[in-house]
Amino acid sequence: MSAVPAVTPMGGRSAARLAAVQALYQIELSAAPYDMVVAEFLKHRLGREIDGVSYGPADVKLFAEIVAGCVTRRDEIDGLINARLSKDRRLERLEAILRALLRAATYELLARPDVPARTAINEYLDIAHAFFGGPEPGFVNGVLDGVAHDLRATEFENASHGHNGPRR
Repeated sequence: MSAVPAVTPMGGRSAARLAAVQALYQIELSAAPYDMVVAEFLKHRLGREIDGVSYGPADVKLFAEIVAGCVTRRDEIDGLINARLSKDRRLERLEAILRALLRAATYELLARPDVPARTAINEYLDIAHAFFGGPEPGFVNGVLDGVAHDLRATEFENASHGHNGPRR
């Protein structure tokens, strides 16, 4: 597993989410201030090709918001994720890229009610599949589904009653 996924061309919001996961990974490994990492991504990575990986045009505002939101609300986000993990599988024991992915997705579920929960989950599942070929995407799906139900129960209630809402 590496911090450079096998990716296919994607839209601006998807590219922003992928870049946010990678930036969060870099922040955790380097302990660099998030604003410096965001600036580096904006100046040197987004919209460029590096080591054979194309960083397509990204929604810059969404990218910066996800990274800043994950850093500033980390304790709250980590609590939401840990509430969905077993006692022997805590967030701090997961691989760094998996932590970054779960944090970015949880931030969107928490702070971006304009993004349907199922859309956010599916976007981050695509990222999980780009990074991992084993059981990790299934793990990500289970955790994010639980977090989404905790944060947005009404979206799922509406869907189960045949109202307009995300599909199960």
